[in-house]
Amino acid sequence: MYFVEVILPLSLDKTFTYSVSEAEFHYIKKGMRVAVPFGKSKIYTALVIEIHQNKPALYEAKEIHQILDERPIVTEIQIRHWQWIASYYMCAIGDVYRGAMPSALLLESETLISQKTDSFIDTSLLSDDEFLVYEALQQQSSLKVQDIIAILNKKNIFPVIQKLVDKNILVLQEEIQESYKPKLVRYLRLHPKYESNQGLGELLETLKNANKQKEIVMRYFQLCATEKTQGAAKPITVKKLIEEANSSAAIVKALIEKEIFEDYFLQEDRVNFNGKINEGELQLSLDQQTAFEEIKQSFTQKEVCLLHGVTSSGKTEIYIKLIEEYLATGKQILYLLPEIALTTQLVGRLRAYFGNKVAVFHSKYNNNERIEVWNQVLQKSEKAQVVIGARSALFLPFHDLGFIIIDEEHEQTFKQVDPAPRYHARDAAIVLAHSHKAKVLLGSATPSIETYFNAKSDKFGLVEITKRFGNVMMPNIELVDLKDKYFRKKMTGHFSDVLIEEISNALSLGEQVILFQNRRGYSPVVECITCGHVPQCQQCDVSLTYHKHKNQLRCHYCGYTMAKPTHCHACSSIDLTTKGFGTEQIEQELISIFPNSKIGRMDQDTTRGKFGFEKIIDSFKNREMDILVGTQMLAKGLDFDNVSLVGIMNADNMLYHPDFRAFERSFQMMTQVAGRAGRSEKQGKVIIQTYNPNHNTIQQVTNNDYLGMYNEQLYDRQIYKYPPYFRIIKLTLKQRDFDKLKEGSMWLYQVMSQNLNMPVLGPEEPAISRIRNEYIRTIIIKIPQNVSIGNTKKTIQKMLNSFEAVAQYRAIKVISNVDFY
Repeated sequence: MYFVEVILPLSLDKTFTYSVSEAEFHYIKKGMRVAVPFGKSKIYTALVIEIHQNKPALYEAKEIHQILDERPIVTEIQIRHWQWIASYYMCAIGDVYRGAMPSALLLESETLISQKTDSFIDTSLLSDDEFLVYEALQQQSSLKVQDIIAILNKKNIFPVIQKLVDKNILVLQEEIQESYKPKLVRYLRLHPKYESNQGLGELLETLKNANKQKEIVMRYFQLCATEKTQGAAKPITVKKLIEEANSSAAIVKALIEKEIFEDYFLQEDRVNFNGKINEGELQLSLDQQTAFEEIKQSFTQKEVCLLHGVTSSGKTEIYIKLIEEYLATGKQILYLLPEIALTTQLVGRLRAYFGNKVAVFHSKYNNNERIEVWNQVLQKSEKAQVVIGARSALFLPFHDLGFIIIDEEHEQTFKQVDPAPRYHARDAAIVLAHSHKAKVLLGSATPSIETYFNAKSDKFGLVEITKRFGNVMMPNIELVDLKDKYFRKKMTGHFSDVLIEEISNALSLGEQVILFQNRRGYSPVVECITCGHVPQCQQCDVSLTYHKHKNQLRCHYCGYTMAKPTHCHACSSIDLTTKGFGTEQIEQELISIFPNSKIGRMDQDTTRGKFGFEKIIDSFKNREMDILVGTQMLAKGLDFDNVSLVGIMNADNMLYHPDFRAFERSFQMMTQVAGRAGRSEKQGKVIIQTYNPNHNTIQQVTNNDYLGMYNEQLYDRQIYKYPPYFRIIKLTLKQRDFDKLKEGSMWLYQVMSQNLNMPVLGPEEPAISRIRNEYIRTIIIKIPQNVSIGNTKKTIQKMLNSFEAVAQYRAIKVISNVDFY
């Protein structure tokens, strides 16, 4: 009796046992994938996490279908790390497995339909549709469901298939398909018989009358000659030859058919870097050198160190120096960034130092490119010694990880919101580093309060840089009181006279400007002046955002859209007005105020494609744009040396969020955006427009007073029982039936408040209490520092299990979010 224990890529807590033969038992290793039957007819790609001989007590173990790998593609450290994520973040191990693997490695089954070979068929008994399917199977051995839909030209084909199965004519089988294909590039070479001098004469004779073919052959010889003079002769691709000879694929095909050329294929990496490496030594400034030494010193005693350096203090150069040291020891290095937009700038900088040793991994890469990076990391290839990526790069199969950098560690995008696993990349990376005995460096100009608290209480090392690189001055921050400006009628649209004047000055000096408004679209509310009606999303409790360039109203939660109404849907009045403003409206206003300037916009609507970020960042860096308007994507460590002015259009809409982190987030966001100004010789300027210039947080931004903000927030957090003094678990309950949800959430809240000796808040309706037609309630559990979080989670899980066991509450979805950010 031989068995394997596997994880399935489904939202299931349990592992499953399947039986294998003795030969398979000795061949299979932990971390290999196997195709297994599950349910009535489905086949999934499962991951082997254990090989044993213990028969399952509750069910008969099915046999596996096939082994998909020759060697493990997941390491044992990875499997342990995934199990930790599943238990810590209270989610199913199947969710972690599905989230961690590139989807092309999780093959889904495709049903194949073929004809039974040994049965006699009386075709006169078949209906027209059945006969068409039967006839198609005479032409080819098997069909897919999609093929039959095309043959019969109708959607509902299952009854036809079912009848043919019942008549014992068809057989269904599930086939697993590997969707990753290596990239093959097509090359050309001259047929061997023409390689001698005599052969060349023959060749020219053959092509005497075919001018176009002759032209391509001559071009081929020219290319070979230039390659030879430049050193090693490189093979010539079909694509390059067609381009150079200004010809077509048909002519190349004709030459191959005539046996003048031969074509052949070579496998090639999809992501290749062919730049020059800077041979020059990187020189650190005095402050950077001191910080570099202090970090190394800190790593002798502690695993984690926080580098707290003001914006533009040159943290990246310190990272590069540290990477150099770890590369010399042959270790792998992981460099995590919060935003894909940042990787585009940084990859260029790192490749200038480390050449082809840098690999990139994030969700804008397609499946095949991600699998290539996965394999390079697994095989400890030179090409992936340094991996840069967003939070998903954490799941790569590292063997020998030596160093992890988490840049902009305060960013909320490191926390995954949906779907499960809802992990925090910074915390998960620290645990991963511990398994590899690696070191972690957290970098930020505005560290999160939890991290700074850990550094101050001696859990992490702490290194600080207080000066900008090259002694560049910190930007000069000026506050503009919007109340006063509106009262004095000194506003043009959403721009105060001060901001317009400063933009004009910057533009006249040929400098660039960044404007920040943390809301996309044109306007978040369209309101009827007559009756006050505001168009709402049909499925969510939110107003629809107006997008002018598409002339439509959109819901940013579920994607519902409608054309912009010409009259009010409630009272038919035609007096409609927009309230509030987003990046699109700022862009429109700029076009009318500065008609001769080039204006760009960077938000979720303009960066949709694979290279969306690169195009905008590159054109701004190359000074093809004068003014860039954007959302919080701009606030992350981007480096533009010609930006002298940053404008924050409205600082207040960040401050008044119903969130205990609102002030901390606003401080971080404004400080980071301000840090984009004046990064070279000249001192930059920041204009913050606000209705509340005396607000503490805005004053702290103006004075660059991180410590003041930290101490004030820490005091509040202690009083109101928030992190870092308390851990928070947020339970979100969702259900389409409002009354059932209300009753179920009350039941769960009462059970928890009676059995947990700690603050339990709720069940609360959040600010947006319905999304995609599901009503929402939240319960928040605050766990004190001195209480074991592991045991508390076990108790909570037991209560959730008993909640699920109550028949009328089974339809309520409960989502657990641990360390809710």
